[in-house]
Amino acid sequence: MTDNTSLDKTPLLPVASCCSPARTDRQSRDEPGRHQTVHAEAGTWHFDVEIPAGVFLMGDAFNEGYIADGELPVHEVEVGVFRMDATAVTNWQFAAFVDATGYKSEAEKYGTSAVFHLLVQADMKDILGAVSGSPWWLTVRGADWAHPTGPGHHWSEIPDHPVVQVSFNDALAYCRWAGRRLPTEAEWEYAARGGLQQKRYPWGDELHGIDGAHNCNIWQGTFPEVNSQTDGYAGTAPVRSFPPNGYGLYEVSGNVWEWCSDWFLPKYYRNSPAANPQGPTIGRGRVMRGGSYLCHYSYCNRYRVAARTSNTPDSSSSNCGFRTTAA
Repeated sequence: MTDNTSLDKTPLLPVASCCSPARTDRQSRDEPGRHQTVHAEAGTWHFDVEIPAGVFLMGDAFNEGYIADGELPVHEVEVGVFRMDATAVTNWQFAAFVDATGYKSEAEKYGTSAVFHLLVQADMKDILGAVSGSPWWLTVRGADWAHPTGPGHHWSEIPDHPVVQVSFNDALAYCRWAGRRLPTEAEWEYAARGGLQQKRYPWGDELHGIDGAHNCNIWQGTFPEVNSQTDGYAGTAPVRSFPPNGYGLYEVSGNVWEWCSDWFLPKYYRNSPAANPQGPTIGRGRVMRGGSYLCHYSYCNRYRVAARTSNTPDSSSSNCGFRTTAA
């Protein structure tokens, strides 16, 4: 890969270290398309499962999270019945949406997006710089949902992988077309737990199986330079690569971050009786859940089921996607 020390810095700010960087070059946006609305002509091909109604304890029962992330205190939440995609939305699903509507993603409008440095597939002229404080993130010209790691990579090479390089706003546009919606944060965590209460992961408290088998796609080695890939993947894995949880959901830990509908609230707002989880006046980021293939216990222990982070609604990166829900 390139020598990052020779690259100019770019207008991106780190949100949560390895999680994904926030976009700040908003002046380059094609603003008239920002509130683009598209609708589904017919039903969709979502392979979803029914999540039963129930009450669960939301939050970090082990006190292992980052204080600023607001995983505490653990609190009881009631969730009604709903349906959720068994997997993250894939490249071929998002391509069908684009083919049907002509939708142009925010990364395409900006002309750039964030790619993890070891995965970039682009000429040097298209690598515009490294994120200040997070040099493992590079801003790449021509990186978008159809070119997940740069102009030298095309979604058709990995049709069954989760779509990435999609902003929160892009995910909403897809949902409007598909007649679906993004999950609330509470729905996401409840579903990801798979019927288990106060466990670290969707399958229990231990990261690996008894035989040492990998249960999710995260970083192995020394972040951010050496990934031994003992789980089989350097970047995204195809959906259904790892065992499902108790509700039949795949890859709710690791692989890609997933957008939720809520605004990200700091701890002292999130747990206030007066907090409005949908109010845009408190925070500028939308919630992301689940962790990604870049998570590692030494640096970003956010592949735990209680973990949370955020990014601005127009930001995109090579490790963030989404899954949808319906009533």
